[in-house]
Amino acid sequence: MLKGIALKYAPEFILEWAKKLKKNQRRKQLRSQKENKKGLTCAQMVNELRQIGIKEGDSLLVHCSLSKIGFVEGGPDTVINALKETIGKTGTLLFPSFPAKGRNVTHLEMNPFFDIRTTPSQMGVITEYFRTQKNVMRSFHPTDSVCALGPLADYFTNSHFGQLTPYNEYSPFRKLCAQNGKILMLGTTLNGACTNLHTLEDAVDFKFPVYDEKVFEIKMIDAAGKQSLMKTKVHNPVFSAKRNCDALKPIFEKEKVLVNGKVGEADCMLIDANKMLEVMIKNYNERGVTMYTPLGE
Repeated sequence: MLKGIALKYAPEFILEWAKKLKKNQRRKQLRSQKENKKGLTCAQMVNELRQIGIKEGDSLLVHCSLSKIGFVEGGPDTVINALKETIGKTGTLLFPSFPAKGRNVTHLEMNPFFDIRTTPSQMGVITEYFRTQKNVMRSFHPTDSVCALGPLADYFTNSHFGQLTPYNEYSPFRKLCAQNGKILMLGTTLNGACTNLHTLEDAVDFKFPVYDEKVFEIKMIDAAGKQSLMKTKVHNPVFSAKRNCDALKPIFEKEKVLVNGKVGEADCMLIDANKMLEVMIKNYNERGVTMYTPLGE
């Protein structure tokens, strides 16, 4: 707890130094695993993914950190192949492919355009590798695009364009709920990566000003190279700083929204997307619980 408080109020240069130190230490560990032939194989991953509850036919949105898993033989390709094998040919695999490294408002101010063909994902090496694979489809959205592969790929990605907010019923995130899909947090936390938490904000008359007042007009370039304009809102950075998503985890565990597990060295959570939305709506209506007010009002 004291460490968390210290980091929260530490100067920016201290935070950057700590991040670099941690990354360098992790690189040394991964290099040692590789040299000692202790890498995770595709077969091992499939077995562990099945153990935490992923099944054939699942629609699965994955938020992941490759380095947290440990050294994986074959890298991103092995991770993706293991996920594909686990959900089978009837399942659909999804990854976020958001283009912003930091806050969306800053990104759009500096990059008021989105090319569905070439704008890279900044959500980790696995997501960018997945984006470039054959038959992968991408939702046409300037800040919260999602890539999908499988029989429901078109369904998940075909109606994201033109939505003023990114998490409504036309988004891949809400469609995942409608399909009783699952979310795999693979070495990531609710605080760091669980985008589906935002579905609450577009599902109810949300009482907090989470969206910035400014409406951005973005130049969009589709798969055929055709240009169009799209208006979108982004989160208010001041209000975003109030988030405490991890504080919601006890509620989700109690309501059996998620199960904890392990893949390689990575701590994981497998989340029922629709049940999570239902629990969020219930707790919001009854007690005012949100990621901004996790203890209620």
